[in-house]
Amino acid sequence: MAKKNKKFEKVEFPSELRMDLVSGDWVVMAPGRAGRKNKEERPEKDCAFCRISQKRPITVVPNIFPVFLPYFELNERREGNLYKKMNAVGFHEVVIFRDHKKQLADFSFGQLKKVFDVYQQRYLDLMRKKFVNYISVFHNYGREAGATISHPHSQIITAPLIDVDLKRALWNAKKYKQKKRKCLYCRMNDWERKNKERIVFENKDFLAVCPFASKTAFEVIISPKKHLAYFEMITEKEKQGLAETFGLVLKKISKALKNPAYNFYLHTAPCDGKNHNYYHWHWTILPKTSIWAGFEAGAHIEISTVEPEKAAEYLRKK
Repeated sequence: MAKKNKKFEKVEFPSELRMDLVSGDWVVMAPGRAGRKNKEERPEKDCAFCRISQKRPITVVPNIFPVFLPYFELNERREGNLYKKMNAVGFHEVVIFRDHKKQLADFSFGQLKKVFDVYQQRYLDLMRKKFVNYISVFHNYGREAGATISHPHSQIITAPLIDVDLKRALWNAKKYKQKKRKCLYCRMNDWERKNKERIVFENKDFLAVCPFASKTAFEVIISPKKHLAYFEMITEKEKQGLAETFGLVLKKISKALKNPAYNFYLHTAPCDGKNHNYYHWHWTILPKTSIWAGFEAGAHIEISTVEPEKAAEYLRKK
């Protein structure tokens, strides 16, 4: 190990976490990703992902332009006794689906169940690694959503820190549980099932809702009806119910909005060894129906042009 440390002493770490002293947020400096090229229009015959995934329905490989990288130390340090920074230690993987032209909205429920199998398997493996306290599973579809390669793929990134939005949500959920003795997310789900205006779809185990305070038009949150804090503990039966819910919602969004670009991501209790049983895991789907402008970026207040009640009603009919 001593030789390994000596070898890396002279190598500048390619990705770095820096703290914003004003907000307390951490930002990743990843100059290695500047070499990425936009390959959105690359034909199928020249697609590297097609070559990689031709033998399996789903293939998982390391990202060649990683944000976080496997390393043996965080090396927390200061600049001028003021700023804090550390190595961006973690893993960055790409989950590649075999068919170049078949998007997730076109998958059968059985195929989608296998996607969640892979997400769960990779989560369980990565959470055991050193310096992994948070795992982000996400999917970008379309150039407007940040997909630089058109071949369908998801990504998984681990980090030693917890996502700022998730940290805020954990704090609020914990406070609510302490005050009301109930789960905030369960209360919201109970209300939506009673009110019914914002429900897009539900089955025995899952609920898909356009949330009361939607960040974008046609935002959909998919969450388990039962109180569950940790996605990685999902059962086979629950994955089947999730696949059905996810598949129907993606099909409805694709049909209703004429195949829009979108992002989806997982929020689940982090794997930092602490007890977060007050949290409630869920997936968020964000269709790209508008572009952020100065107010949204500066004030951090999103503007949605369609009320969630009307969005849910429209999606239910598709």
